[in-house]
Amino acid sequence: MSLKDVKHIALVLSGKGGVGKSSVTTQLALTLSLQGHSVGVLDVDLTGPSIPRFFGVENAKVRQAPGGWIPVPVHDAQERETAQDEAGHANGNGEVAESVASSSARGSLRCMSLGFLLANRGDAVVWRGPKKTAMVRQFLSDVIWGPLDYLLIDTPPGTSDEHISLVETLIKEATREQQAGAVIVTTPQAISISDVKKEINFCRKTGVRILGVIENMAGFVCPNCSECTNVFSKGGGEVMATEFSVPFLGSVPIDPMFIRLIEEGKRPVYPEGTVIDGQTMETNGHSNGESAEEAGLLVEKYTSCSLYPLFDGMVKQLVATIQP
Repeated sequence: MSLKDVKHIALVLSGKGGVGKSSVTTQLALTLSLQGHSVGVLDVDLTGPSIPRFFGVENAKVRQAPGGWIPVPVHDAQERETAQDEAGHANGNGEVAESVASSSARGSLRCMSLGFLLANRGDAVVWRGPKKTAMVRQFLSDVIWGPLDYLLIDTPPGTSDEHISLVETLIKEATREQQAGAVIVTTPQAISISDVKKEINFCRKTGVRILGVIENMAGFVCPNCSECTNVFSKGGGEVMATEFSVPFLGSVPIDPMFIRLIEEGKRPVYPEGTVIDGQTMETNGHSNGESAEEAGLLVEKYTSCSLYPLFDGMVKQLVATIQP
């Protein structure tokens, strides 16, 4: 069984499309990795696989091995010993603060998606339910993840064949301890919340633990000034979480700099005085020169994004919930 070395499996769900499940999954994965955990991301949105684009590995191909597929690497781990060496060198002495080493350690990140198996990126996947179900089961049984702390599963919207097959296969193939639960993603609008409520009911009917609700697109970070405006209102996700007695993890604004990071691979840079959720964003010394903005891995550039501190707090809540 390919899941036997995976410690925790978490689903990212929403009853509505376009709420940013893949964006949330990507940032959860990057943040978990930055906190030192080894992470895998499985994209089971078969008709709209976007995870390869988010991680900048669209042109990668999955390799076959005896027993299944080898997932595509996004970045490798940075071992704690290496982090300590770097910190000691920076300090100019033999003493290394544990907090510095901990913040520098990074876990590996790998992903698997149907997008890697298509001949052309623009090919449409026109499949009936039984073929989708078979593909989901194959993804869960034939991908050789190896040892993982967390496997995040990005799902399509709704409660359709993929979801039912996913839950049934996890119940059969994974232990109860491995099944961490689900993160529910919504936007503040009432129409989105009404659809997401159905997803919560789906989780309760199928016995999937709800780890928390994330309200996405709750505000807009202007790239030209220091304002964050609540374009789609704010607070609907928290009200829904309270109504259903599930944890509310936090609100996430739209940040064009994150979109720029994904689309162009450039490090986020903010005008002086930008404040997001009470936190002042710094330019981090990367405002001058294209080479500085483009240098480094995706996970390194993400630490300059205004959304990283928000997800850092949410992931700590999730880890505390999963590993009490």
